[in-house]
Amino acid sequence: MFKKLKAELDAVMQRDPAAKSRLEVYFLYSGFKAIRSYRKAHWFHTHNMKFIARMISQRSRRKTGIEIHPGATIGKNLFIDHGMGVVIGETAVIGDNCTLYQNVTLGGTGKDTGKRHPTLGDNVLVGAGAKVLGPFKIGNNVRIAAGAVVLDAVPDNATAVGVPARVVRINGMKVTECLDQIHVADPVSQELCRMRMEIEKLQKQMATISQSMEINK
Repeated sequence: MFKKLKAELDAVMQRDPAAKSRLEVYFLYSGFKAIRSYRKAHWFHTHNMKFIARMISQRSRRKTGIEIHPGATIGKNLFIDHGMGVVIGETAVIGDNCTLYQNVTLGGTGKDTGKRHPTLGDNVLVGAGAKVLGPFKIGNNVRIAAGAVVLDAVPDNATAVGVPARVVRINGMKVTECLDQIHVADPVSQELCRMRMEIEKLQKQMATISQSMEINK
């Protein structure tokens, strides 16, 4: 147990140049705290004590701003940098040595049942604000750009960018549109994604209007 804890602390130290000590990471890093809480909640979840599991995860969400469903499967040395707004769904699977930045969503599209969330391979980096939506596989050593919306599988050693995301590099080599036959977007998922973004935009506008009305009162 101590070795696992040290390995997770070292993973943060290696990937965050701002980290000054393991002590700082242990006590002050919200991403590290969220992952430790997830490990506890996941244990209760796998032992059919789901209410306690959800209670732990929701308490962690309030304290860290990071929501990890206790049913998710997370490998070794996950690093959540900054962390605010990160959401990891119930059937999401994350491999070893992955990195997620703030506002990342590993979610569903709302049209799937059973396995609804993505599977990330090992050594995957997901940039700030990126959304990975659906029950498909993200390969090993993949880089997903900040703000990307990924709706389809991404092969090993690839870089995906854009909304909806497309693969632009594999093994460091540029990929042309005509050669990218493994990354064909699902039009239904694209439309759901567009509608979700419109709803979020409207919600922000409504919140701004409500705040203005409160001030005017």
